Amino acid sequence: MPADTTTFVGRRNDVAEVRRLLSESRLVTLTGVPGVGKTRLALRAAAETHRAFHDGVWFVEMGGVTDPDLVVHTVLEQLGVHDDTVRRHRTVLVEHLRDRQVLMVLDNCEHVVEAIAELVDVLLRSSRGLRVLVTSRERLGVDGEHLWQVAPLPRDPALALFAERAAAVEPGFALGPQNEDQVGRICALLDGIPLAIELAAVRLRVLTLDHLLSRLDNTFRVLADGKRGGDPRHQTLEAAVDWSFHLCTRSEQVLWARASVFSGTFDLEAAERVCSGDGSAADEIMQSLTGLVDKSVVVAERHPSGTRFRLLEPLRQYGLEKLRGAGREQVMRQRHRDHYIEWARGREKEWFGPAQPQIFSLTRLEHQNLRSALDFCFDDDGDHCVLLAGTLWFYWAGCGMLGEGRHWLDRALADVEPGPLRAKALWVNGYVATLQGDIPASRRMLEECRDYAVEVGDGLALAYATHRLACTHLVGDDLALADTLFEEAMSLYRGQGTVNSHTMLAGIELAISAIFQRDFAAAERLCSEAKAVGEEHGELWAQAYAIYVLALCAWVRGDYPRAEQLGKECLRIKRTFHDLLGIVLAIEVLAWIAASQGNAERAGTLLGATNEIWHTVGYPMFGSRYFGAPHGECESVALSALGEQEFRAVFRKGMDLELDDAVAFAIGEEQAEHVPAPEAPTPLTRREQQVADLIAGGMSNKEIAARLVIARRTAEGHVERILQKLGFSSRAQIATWVTERRN
Repeated sequence: MPADTTTFVGRRNDVAEVRRLLSESRLVTLTGVPGVGKTRLALRAAAETHRAFHDGVWFVEMGGVTDPDLVVHTVLEQLGVHDDTVRRHRTVLVEHLRDRQVLMVLDNCEHVVEAIAELVDVLLRSSRGLRVLVTSRERLGVDGEHLWQVAPLPRDPALALFAERAAAVEPGFALGPQNEDQVGRICALLDGIPLAIELAAVRLRVLTLDHLLSRLDNTFRVLADGKRGGDPRHQTLEAAVDWSFHLCTRSEQVLWARASVFSGTFDLEAAERVCSGDGSAADEIMQSLTGLVDKSVVVAERHPSGTRFRLLEPLRQYGLEKLRGAGREQVMRQRHRDHYIEWARGREKEWFGPAQPQIFSLTRLEHQNLRSALDFCFDDDGDHCVLLAGTLWFYWAGCGMLGEGRHWLDRALADVEPGPLRAKALWVNGYVATLQGDIPASRRMLEECRDYAVEVGDGLALAYATHRLACTHLVGDDLALADTLFEEAMSLYRGQGTVNSHTMLAGIELAISAIFQRDFAAAERLCSEAKAVGEEHGELWAQAYAIYVLALCAWVRGDYPRAEQLGKECLRIKRTFHDLLGIVLAIEVLAWIAASQGNAERAGTLLGATNEIWHTVGYPMFGSRYFGAPHGECESVALSALGEQEFRAVFRKGMDLELDDAVAFAIGEEQAEHVPAPEAPTPLTRREQQVADLIAGGMSNKEIAARLVIARRTAEGHVERILQKLGFSSRAQIATWVTERRN
């Protein structure tokens, strides 16, 4: 759940009502005009109900999803469910949620409402413990859906919101008798829409309250002329945003419109490269961006890599309309695409070096922009999509993104003609398919790439295709053919003068084949050579696989302490990149070591953990008898030592571990199990507790009586007894007491 960056003002009754609806219905949709506060209300209601959901509350932002086919993938990603097999993502999500108690918040769904509705319908039918809270400008139309229309703020909460936001930009501002009427008129002009109020309040940095009111009054009358039909409050927000737009400088207006092509967050460099030109100098972008941040149009977020910026979604949509109206959307999307192609190519070149962990983090931050650029490529120029999808091999294969990588690469290859771009996409997709366990598809693509490379004399494409084809035979247990192809690939790499993560992996994978053939000296030599290359260049990702193989060699020699040290070292590195294949292989070898050391309980727990991870990656141990034999022996040793009942118990314990917990357990960093504190005893009866909860939700005695279907006098009696029992003198004290107990 994202953290609140500003305080939550008003809406107590709304929060209470949404919570009530969630207790009665498994699907609640919050509708309303843009800027009315649907997202904030959903977040607050979800936060206050989190204790009811054993497996958590999960927030999924849909605003940046442009491809309906990626809706399910986005949900899986946000829930931390990783499945890079060729199974349907919907099936994976259904299986994950089937026995869990989860509240899922799906935000900004109107532009993919059909895909959301179809998914929610399937999930609710198959997952009894699931409840879904949706924000959308329109209903889903799914059976059992309960709607809650989020209304603008009433007068008092609107005044409080304005005062709080104004005080943030004008220290000392306070609401009082001298200005309450003016603020009230401003909030009335803005129809109580929170976003519009916040945009107005921030102008007190440069305007007095009188000037603000006069400008709003005059501007709204002008902007309202000629607008007929539609929701009047939608027109109010449009007028508020129009007003805010016209108060920006010309350069700020241009940047607002141009920055609307970004999805998610973006950094200053991206803004300068994409949004400059045609009269906007790159060195002026920072000043304009600062102005938009000051006016609360753009949000600045701190990240370890630096400051990133984000347009609030209604304001991004407004900017996009401005861009379309000016006939500039296509040009700006092309610039956006070109920037991210160059960005990806730069990261690909830097991948073989010490910046790998930073590249992983940055690529995760740019994920939505890369996705948006890929999506645009299909409508504009397919060659660009093939180029970008192939360039991102390090993200798809190295950072746990196999499923989405396969999605884009399959789409890219569907129409592209033979040539260098297709050749690269073929070997990259063949590589991804091998890691997924889809060997037949992998071999088809790699053989096509090899045939093309031989025909045109492309030695590098031939090396990559040969290398990846060797991997398919390694996991297919044809070690002789795998060795031949690995040797051929390594020779081709040397002939091209190529040294990178792939060339390291070719030697490491040949070493794995040597281990299967019990040539441990050759395996150690090959991995030591690869490790030395990695250390020389500061490369970690491929080097971790060399460390894994060296751990295997130490285990076979009976040097269990050394093997365990190496296995944990590999796992720590792979955790950095979220490389699921590397993670599961490292946990496997640590399980084998534990069994050899006589620690059957640890071995069984680790095997349970790998069981879950393998199903998200592909076939367990690739379906290979060479990979699978030590796994089977480990399971037999642990089962024999523990007995079937105890083994199943520790195996289940491992299966129940989330990925981060499984890694921590394997490394020895496991946290003490959290035991929730027992709820403090209360002197209140069950009915009195209900009344206290409703008081905390901001309800009056009359509203409490209507909610509980009791007489108002009865409700008043309950309130008096609550005050007496708790020793309080005000309803505010009751609300505070309830909140403290919840927290």
